[in-house]
Amino acid sequence: MIGKVLRWLAAAADVLLPRACIVCGERLNINEKRLCLGCQAQMPLTYFWSMDHNMMSDKFNELIQKHMSSSATPWSERYAYACALFFYSEEADYKILLYDLKYRGDTWIGHNFGQMLGMRMASCRWFEDADAIVPVPLHWRRKWSRGYNQAEVIVEGLSAAMGVPVRTDILYRRKATKTQTKLDVETKARNVAGAFEATRRDDMKHIILVDDLFTTGSTLFACFCALRAAYPPSVRISIATLAFVGRP
Repeated sequence: MIGKVLRWLAAAADVLLPRACIVCGERLNINEKRLCLGCQAQMPLTYFWSMDHNMMSDKFNELIQKHMSSSATPWSERYAYACALFFYSEEADYKILLYDLKYRGDTWIGHNFGQMLGMRMASCRWFEDADAIVPVPLHWRRKWSRGYNQAEVIVEGLSAAMGVPVRTDILYRRKATKTQTKLDVETKARNVAGAFEATRRDDMKHIILVDDLFTTGSTLFACFCALRAAYPPSVRISIATLAFVGRP
């Protein structure tokens, strides 16, 4: 009886205050939440979780290999795995998801799609031994201005789905940097170089580093370098984001 009443109230609310899909703007029916069924079905998923090598992980490992080849003290580094939920492009309507998460305070997006990604990563053997999920940190001034760190919201969803604890006591941002949005590839790398530092914890074996979007990989790589300075190569470092700039 209570369920029927709640459903009736929800239906009445939809008449008075119609809800719209956050991607296409079409009116939602009573069984749809935030995204219509059509947009859910057409989301450009990467399926990176079903691949031990993919274009995101290959791109990130190229950055690592380039750094190692220029280092005065080379070391042995295992292949870093990477995963993203969906493809991102400026032409696709789905870009609104990251915009609303980052600039409009829609934390539901980060938590919900973080969970979706986490459910898929939980079934991957190359992520199953992770013992920490670490969000890319914001500088305290930007976090105070925005009110939250979007990467921390995403890792809450990932953690809930994977059963892996969130650790915000490992990676820190040392300095404020310009927004990466309109910078070219080389300027992005210089902008975040040395911006992070890490604290070593003896219980780490496999860290998953998380951000909202993988574009050039500069920010994630700067975080990787900070973590690698604190942890030996025996500690694996993987990366995950909600979206990856590219096409299926």
